[in-house]
Amino acid sequence: MVGGWAWAWCLISDTQRITLEIMTLQPRCEDVETAEGVAITVTGVAQVKIMTDHDLLAIACEQFLSKTVTEIKAVVLQTLEGHLRSILGTLTVEQIYQDRDQFAKLVREVASPDVGRMGIEILSFTIKDVYDKVDYLSSLGKTQTAAVQRDADIGVAEAERDAGIREAECKREMMDMKFKADTLMADSKRELELRKASFNQEVNTKKAEAQLAYELQGAKEQQKIRLEEIEIEVVQRKKQITIEEKEIDRMEKELIATVKRPAEAEAYKIQQLAEGQKMKRVLTAQAEAEKIRKIGEAEAGSIEAIGRAEFLEFTVSLNPVMIYLLLCVCFF
Repeated sequence: MVGGWAWAWCLISDTQRITLEIMTLQPRCEDVETAEGVAITVTGVAQVKIMTDHDLLAIACEQFLSKTVTEIKAVVLQTLEGHLRSILGTLTVEQIYQDRDQFAKLVREVASPDVGRMGIEILSFTIKDVYDKVDYLSSLGKTQTAAVQRDADIGVAEAERDAGIREAECKREMMDMKFKADTLMADSKRELELRKASFNQEVNTKKAEAQLAYELQGAKEQQKIRLEEIEIEVVQRKKQITIEEKEIDRMEKELIATVKRPAEAEAYKIQQLAEGQKMKRVLTAQAEAEKIRKIGEAEAGSIEAIGRAEFLEFTVSLNPVMIYLLLCVCFF
């Protein structure tokens, strides 16, 4: 079981544990001779763990199930140190010291198959320290330092030489440019004087033309002003005539409003009063005629009612025989 839980029968089932955590190892090889016979000491740092793949985990359990973590670390550490020692014998000190990443990668590639057959995986491997007891590495540093110092001195000398040459070239170019600038300044000054004389002549000509044009333009403007004054006088006269015409119209309208309109209103009033009197007389006559007609109709109705009453009174006074005979006579 990887993680989780399972049933175990007491006194029947045998349960054992193996760690799956990452284990940190520090393989160290002291005084190992390299390819050139120089003895160096190399210390590395490796991170390993037991693989959880079913088949590989079974292999790891078969080999390490009864061992403690310390024992497992010791086995893997010895394996890594053996491969590290064998690889150191095939490389030079310069290769090991200058390219530690490549050296560590080579150790991982060589050692991974062997520890993989144990069910263990190398997660990482790096070189922690490299040194020797015969000052070989420090000598390499001194040689490199001397070479760098030598190259620096040579570079300084060459730079000073190039600077001197460049300075001389710059001075020569500066003098050439100065001569050219002086020549250009003289040419420019001469051309400036010629241009100034030309400009002065052109300016004087333009001034004379401007003066004549100014006087001519002044005369034209005076003529335009006089024409405008004449037009203004004409407009003023037209406005005066219009005002007089408006005054005549106003006086005419005032006469109409004060004399004609009141007379027309009075005549209209008299006419309306006459028509009203006429209409009154007509309506009075019509009312009298209607009164006479209504009185006649009332008298005729009264006479008719009296006749009917007298007839009914006569018929009531007759006996039944006479009434029957009268009805018969009336029927036939």
